[in-house]
Amino acid sequence: MDTSKKMTSEEKFEYWLDIAQYDLKSAGIMYRSGRWLHVVFMCQQAIEKLVKGLFSLYKNDTVPHIHDIRAIFLKIMPNLTIPVDEKNLDFLSLLNTYYLNTRYPAFKEKLSSTLNKTAAKTTLKKTKEIFEWLLTLKP
Repeated sequence: MDTSKKMTSEEKFEYWLDIAQYDLKSAGIMYRSGRWLHVVFMCQQAIEKLVKGLFSLYKNDTVPHIHDIRAIFLKIMPNLTIPVDEKNLDFLSLLNTYYLNTRYPAFKEKLSSTLNKTAAKTTLKKTKEIFEWLLTLKP
């Protein structure tokens, strides 16, 4: 969907929020089915999409075609009226490592070998916390 045509910034945000919520629910489903790699990937996707929604609201501009959550978030940080905890920024960076590019199966295999139920559960829990925190940043 091309979110740059005839949509208000609020409509763009709602579009991104809807798919971010879907991805967060998918992360929970993947957790219950024991697919640890897909848990962390869906967590990354959920936060990336929510941050892109916030970008739409704050900048009313085309969302950058990148997957670096922290880089996108840093573009809206100057517009925020509350301070941002460095630990939250660190988590955005951690999520970046979970972005899966299907062109690199060796990376997926290596990443998958580092994940287990505990890591997936921790990532999912923290993602839910960050998701709620990001929602508080909506102007």
